[in-house]
Amino acid sequence: MLFKKEKKVKENLVNTEAVELSKKEKKALKKQEKKEAKKAKKGTKKKWSLKKKLVAIFSSLFVVGVCCFLFLFYGPWAGFRNFWITSAMTTMTHQYLATWFYSDETIQKVLANNSVIEVDEVSNSDAIQFKKYTTTIYRNEYDKDVLTKDPGNDLYKVIKIREAKYEGFLVVVYDPSRIQIATTAYLGKRGEDILTVSNREGAIIAMNAGGFYDPDWNSNGALPHGTVFSKGQVVSDYIDANMGGGFIGFTHENKLILGRMSKQQAIDTGYRDAIEFGPYLIVNGKRSFYKGNGGWGIAPRSAIGQRKDGIVLMLVINGRLAHSIGADMIDLTDIMERYGAYNAANLDGGSSSELVINGQIINTPVAGGRYGLRDMSTFWIVK
Repeated sequence: MLFKKEKKVKENLVNTEAVELSKKEKKALKKQEKKEAKKAKKGTKKKWSLKKKLVAIFSSLFVVGVCCFLFLFYGPWAGFRNFWITSAMTTMTHQYLATWFYSDETIQKVLANNSVIEVDEVSNSDAIQFKKYTTTIYRNEYDKDVLTKDPGNDLYKVIKIREAKYEGFLVVVYDPSRIQIATTAYLGKRGEDILTVSNREGAIIAMNAGGFYDPDWNSNGALPHGTVFSKGQVVSDYIDANMGGGFIGFTHENKLILGRMSKQQAIDTGYRDAIEFGPYLIVNGKRSFYKGNGGWGIAPRSAIGQRKDGIVLMLVINGRLAHSIGADMIDLTDIMERYGAYNAANLDGGSSSELVINGQIINTPVAGGRYGLRDMSTFWIVK
């Protein structure tokens, strides 16, 4: 009997401990659940805070971007506005970049305050005297670059041009008699790319020349602007009222003559190969005068010039690239003057600026056509 009571007491104790243990476990479990719930809530709060932070950051960046845009385009600093408008309005296909943001009145005012005032003279052919150098005395480092020929190459030399905002190539041609104007084989119908023309003509060097009429902005290069001479003959004669410029060409004496004149005056001048374009950069050793940035903005550029010793300079500047945004008229004039040009003129630029040597594209064109090249109507070639 006593044994049974002791057994029952023991069972009660065990049950009580079990109940007490069960309560402790429940309490611990409840505490753990609260802890995890609190942790989860805290994590959710953190994630939401991060989301808010990201929204705040992007909103701030957007506001800053809009403010910068408004300041650049409409703020008190005219430099950017002048650059933007003149760069856009001197292209054939990107004028909308100016007309979208500015009124016609603003655009015309900017163009009037940024322009080229050319030297009002015709090139003096008597000033060009061909020389064969026998001396090693140079006027400066640029003169040395021009006159020091590459071994085994008496026809031309390529000089790399590098400045802070642009890079390009200056081709020095020692025999101007080998420079001609080539045209698309489909004048009046469509243009051709520079590689096609260069290969057909057997040219050692090819560079874009004049502008062309493009009423539908499709850049097909069918009609060159102005009178075009090739091998002593007038091969095209179309005047685009929207495109100014004067004659740029070589006479039968192989002298580069720049001058604003009529078609008959050009024939009387004795042009062998010539186009009409501009503006002129240097005439008879005198620089053009530039109001503001010159009015042509910053873009890929092409130019041609001749020194007093008869050596020809053909220049192409890369543009619209991260490492080479392009050049303006002042830059072109500086380069041509630096290397001794006595007469020099701007050629069609932008997407037209292209240079081929021995069948290879040397510069970095920014056109979007076949091979990244633009169909054009006229080309300077060296055979």
